[in-house]
Amino acid sequence: MIPDDLHYTGEHEWVRLTDTRTVVVGITHYAQDALGDIVFVDLPAVGTQLAAGATMGEVESTKSVSELYAPLAGTVVARNDGVDAGPEVINEDPYGAGWLVELTPADADDVESLLTATAYAQLLSQG
Repeated sequence: MIPDDLHYTGEHEWVRLTDTRTVVVGITHYAQDALGDIVFVDLPAVGTQLAAGATMGEVESTKSVSELYAPLAGTVVARNDGVDAGPEVINEDPYGAGWLVELTPADADDVESLLTATAYAQLLSQG
């Protein structure tokens, strides 16, 4: 299940462009499934400036700890505090209630440089 209306990174983050030209970021179903039961999430604070590809936090599961990467350069304008209290929501609803951060991109056109759903599916099929 790879939603067509999102953009993706090779590191298994998804990006949704909002009507206000911000982007909401989360991890894909594939990523949460590979991680297993998520028990802790460390997210950047509101106001944090991120460089594209830079580490922006981490997700800890019963299997491992994985870094989260900023899909675009920008500023964090919101974080999902609900995943602090209940990180399992990422496993339950990775494309909805399990979102991680909202960014104001340095350049909203950079979203177009990310993978489409078809390209992300091809990446997954290559193993």
